[in-house]
Amino acid sequence: MTGIERPTGRRDGERGQLVLAAAAVLAVALAPVVLAYLQLGYHADVAASTEYDAPVANAERLLERAVHEVGTNATGRSWSERDETVRRVRDRLDPHLSTLATARIESGTAYATSYNQSAAEDWATNRCPGGPNRDFGDCVAEDGVVVQERVGKTHVLAVALDVTVTTERGERRVTLVVESG
Repeated sequence: MTGIERPTGRRDGERGQLVLAAAAVLAVALAPVVLAYLQLGYHADVAASTEYDAPVANAERLLERAVHEVGTNATGRSWSERDETVRRVRDRLDPHLSTLATARIESGTAYATSYNQSAAEDWATNRCPGGPNRDFGDCVAEDGVVVQERVGKTHVLAVALDVTVTTERGERRVTLVVESG
């Protein structure tokens, strides 16, 4: 024999086919993992986004309870005394707003609130109950408080507030219109 003898066994072409087959098996095995990753989605910092939203949600919960309590207790004066009802709502909300302002100071969260008259007017214009089957009177917004005349009595419907939340991550401002009942 002349030249170099090849050992008996697999040829180079068979080795290439084996590598190609192994790559195909690996690709098929990884496909479900890739699809699951794409379907589940990915957010770089989920904890950070919930930390960012939590203080606003906390303020909203406190304000919902306070407005419900204060609005229920202030409802019932005559419609001609609605200015006094609005003053009473704001006076009774003040301790709750003070509590909110200082509630989370030790953990680095500060709240500031102010009444939003334009949001109250928008709410009164677009959301006040009415219609042919309801015998409700005027619906007005005064000093950020929405009241409506019902059978000659003043009913507190909502309070509009601007809430500024300050944390170590920054400042966030939201407008909340909290319904009374």
